[in-house]
Amino acid sequence: MSRMPLPEKKPSAPPISTHTQRDERRRKLADVRQELVLDAARSVFFELGMEKTSIREIARRAGYTPGALYSYFPSKEHIYGALLGESLERLNDRVQQALIDAPSEADRLRAAATAFFEFYRANSHDLDLGFYLFQGMAPRGLTPELNTRLNTRLRDALLPCHGALQSMGMSSAAATREVTALFAHIVGLLVMSHTGRIRMFGQSSQELFDAYLANLLKRVQAK
Repeated sequence: MSRMPLPEKKPSAPPISTHTQRDERRRKLADVRQELVLDAARSVFFELGMEKTSIREIARRAGYTPGALYSYFPSKEHIYGALLGESLERLNDRVQQALIDAPSEADRLRAAATAFFEFYRANSHDLDLGFYLFQGMAPRGLTPELNTRLNTRLRDALLPCHGALQSMGMSSAAATREVTALFAHIVGLLVMSHTGRIRMFGQSSQELFDAYLANLLKRVQAK
């Protein structure tokens, strides 16, 4: 009598080495510690402003020595860059989420611009982050590479507006001018709103933004 062949054993997954597990634990611990530093830095920046913030104060609030912080960030400007980078990622996520239910190009323009405006209107500290390293008109403290990367992510959040304007018949140069004006209008309204200056005129930043966007759409669609 012939025997039934035994089923082949499936090769088992190679065991995770102790070295790999140890590296993973170290990475997770480093991520947690870095997040603690960023949380502490965020509170210090918002409370004291960029100029008065020091590595020593960030370290104190995070529960570390200043020397320990330098193993994560070489300067407070790099900490600032990490915070602003995280803020810009949340902004871009918000804009992309708003575009999901925007079928037409006009809807995409309206959705992207509104998401941009509402993100900073609801999160005044995120707007503050964008101004901390500016004195007068000169950016300071960031490396050229980091400054370029952050500016690129900010522009990324406005690209859907630029693309929608082009799809509605504008040239790339004209769309760039309109997006620049839209950005300037949004920032101006937000600064006036967050500082309370808009009350001087008895106006609402939301109503002024809605009116500007409606006029922009009307001008584009009339061409």
